[in-house]
Amino acid sequence: MAGKLPKACIIGAGCSGFTTAKRLKDVGVPYDCFEMSDDIGGNWYFKNPNGMSACYESLHIDTSKWRLAFEEFPVPADWPDFPHHAQLLQYFKDYVDHFGLRETITFNTAVTKAQRTDDGLWEVTLSTGETRLYDVLFVCNGHHWSPRIPSYPGEFDGPAFHSHAYSDPFDPVDMRGKNVVVVGMGNSAMDIASELAQRPIAKNLWVSARRGVWVLPKYMNGKPADKAMLPAWLPRKLGLAMARSVIKKTLGRMEDYGLPKPDHEPLEAHPSVSGEFLTRAGCGDIRFKPAIERLEGKNVRFADGSVEQVDAIVFATGYDMKFPFFDDPDLVPDADHRLPLFKRMMKPGLPNLFYMALAQPLPTLVNFAEQQAKLAAAYLTGHYRPPSQAEMKTTIVKDEETHLGQYYRSQRHTIQVDFGVYCADLIKEIARGEKRARAAGYALPVAARAAGAPTEAMAVE
Repeated sequence: MAGKLPKACIIGAGCSGFTTAKRLKDVGVPYDCFEMSDDIGGNWYFKNPNGMSACYESLHIDTSKWRLAFEEFPVPADWPDFPHHAQLLQYFKDYVDHFGLRETITFNTAVTKAQRTDDGLWEVTLSTGETRLYDVLFVCNGHHWSPRIPSYPGEFDGPAFHSHAYSDPFDPVDMRGKNVVVVGMGNSAMDIASELAQRPIAKNLWVSARRGVWVLPKYMNGKPADKAMLPAWLPRKLGLAMARSVIKKTLGRMEDYGLPKPDHEPLEAHPSVSGEFLTRAGCGDIRFKPAIERLEGKNVRFADGSVEQVDAIVFATGYDMKFPFFDDPDLVPDADHRLPLFKRMMKPGLPNLFYMALAQPLPTLVNFAEQQAKLAAAYLTGHYRPPSQAEMKTTIVKDEETHLGQYYRSQRHTIQVDFGVYCADLIKEIARGEKRARAAGYALPVAARAAGAPTEAMAVE
């Protein structure tokens, strides 16, 4: 197969953006990558000047180094099992420099608008005011930067802010000697509550949540728990039953730690992982409250009727998926936070748009787009051809049943993916698509029509 390859625009240079860029570079697909900040890293760039990082000073990633490593670029041998965010960011920088990607990224430049032209190209407007045309658009802007903050009746007189703004126990608010409520029981809530609950810091620390959760440990039998992930070939129901049995046997009842009783089985919700939270709860440093019912000046009233005097509230209540550069409502999640995609990447009927890493994979998001980019690169060079639109839609439903079926219905559980199962299926789909591409003569599915230097197709491994 020969022909000019289409030119792509990559929005963002976090881990999904720069690993996509690496794969496109490998196969000769021309691209421009735009990053609104002054460096790569996105969410893992502590105090990122673009204001979109959710890092706090003490943050260590919940995924072990064994699971987050990029292909072709091992993690440093002297890393601890669960590295600090600064180590992870340096790893990202080393990856980008090693593969010569930095010079292909335009920094301090945001994509402010992206819309399809009448003839199917992407018209991209930059923060510089410039407008460019591209054949393909890769959305890599992440989904942990737009805080979701609940609203309650009444008003609160003290500081109340999302965990996205939390840096340390003294920034943005000095928490020493304060009565603090942390709302939520996800991973950020676990970390922040565990940190603030230490006696030299908060006077009283309550965690408020609508429901109890299963708090999973970072280690099982002396090894990082995510090293014991179930094999992709194991029947789903059997694997879940086995995992739940082990979790219950190892941890016991959540009520025994002073936590509220979960109303669901282990792994029916996105796991909350912490190596410290259960200990802090068992020591009485963390106490629990049901959902907030009303804000009453300096007091907070909870659903059980109890009232506490509170100095500060931290909302660890998750994020909304947002794409501020899209005006088309068909390209953004619906009111239920759903955006169904073929292999969590492609929207049927839009052959030149990819959403990268728009998923909540277990155990990690770090190298997820790296795997997805294999399909995208093969597609743009004519070595992968997707099924018909009807089959894509059928597959979307089937895949969501596979990946979401175990979870209770919630906005939190619309993009869950089992990393191992997903990647095993992705390899099979790429192979199926290669057969379809061969039958089609390896024709390019997206023509090179936008401005850009001609580039010849290269072999895809």
